[in-house]
Amino acid sequence: MPDTTSTKKPAPNVSEHPMMDEVIRCEKLTKLYPAGNILAVDQLNMTVHHGEIFGLLGPNGAGKTTTVGMLTTLVVPTSGKAIVGGIDVVAHPSLVKQVIGVVSQTNNLDRSLTVWENLYYHGLFFGMKSREARAAADKLLVEFRLTERAKAEVMAISGGMAKRLQVARALLHSPSVLFLDEPTAGLDPQSRLALWEILRKLHAEGQTILLTTHYMEEADSICDRLAIMDHGHILAVNTPKGLKESVGADSIVTISAAGNLDALAALLKEKIEGATKSQRVDNVIQLHIKGASGVLPKVVSIAEQAGFNITDLSVAEPTLETVFINLTGKELRD
Repeated sequence: MPDTTSTKKPAPNVSEHPMMDEVIRCEKLTKLYPAGNILAVDQLNMTVHHGEIFGLLGPNGAGKTTTVGMLTTLVVPTSGKAIVGGIDVVAHPSLVKQVIGVVSQTNNLDRSLTVWENLYYHGLFFGMKSREARAAADKLLVEFRLTERAKAEVMAISGGMAKRLQVARALLHSPSVLFLDEPTAGLDPQSRLALWEILRKLHAEGQTILLTTHYMEEADSICDRLAIMDHGHILAVNTPKGLKESVGADSIVTISAAGNLDALAALLKEKIEGATKSQRVDNVIQLHIKGASGVLPKVVSIAEQAGFNITDLSVAEPTLETVFINLTGKELRD
């Protein structure tokens, strides 16, 4: 995508310095909301590299949106430092806004404008000349498959189209970093897959993307690296594959049974060969196994001999849900 940005103030731009690998750096970034004394983000340290899709994965209330808010100047940090595109977010918020694109979780398109006008006027707002803004708007309509709805009011397009338009608008001024907060929340499966395709294409073109999500499949499918967040803390950072390998098991056996689940979990850990971990998670037991051949009959036999009645049994490979449970002792949807 050609760089059509025209700004009055010079600002560092990572896209102009391909050797500058670090695009985002957070050092002890903290946000305390005085009302209710809520510590939303606590001493967060994080680095995002040029050209990667970096995901913040965690449940609602984990601090993901607040983190993005601080990085995009919408939320003022209580303490700590945030650098985006080589610019200190707190010291120079106006400069940061010139080098970022933001797609919020809610639809914040201008309802008084058409689809095309939402793009065109965004370009003018960022200092582009009329001809440049027109050309960029026309180009993005084609790339995001919105040409046929160019003259439509934004209230008349589908949720999937509206989200695509939000992404297109955020990209119009060629930002160094694209921020997306829960980009597929509320979208139907087809629209979700279409947006994933767009993000993969942007990634292939070298766009740096930071997104928040609570969808494990989304994080696993499109992110180069992930930070798992909960209660304002980053618990682990790695590739999706690396996070799943950190569990230290080939298979996860999930067991539903009547009786004392903690006692059954301890028994299975002791008796099942290759078991690396066994714990009760809510109303089931999760048994981590290295080498799961023939494990299900063994689980049933051991449980029945001890007087437990197995009501459901399944085996699967480790997932990001498994990683989150391993780190927090609870399911991601909590």
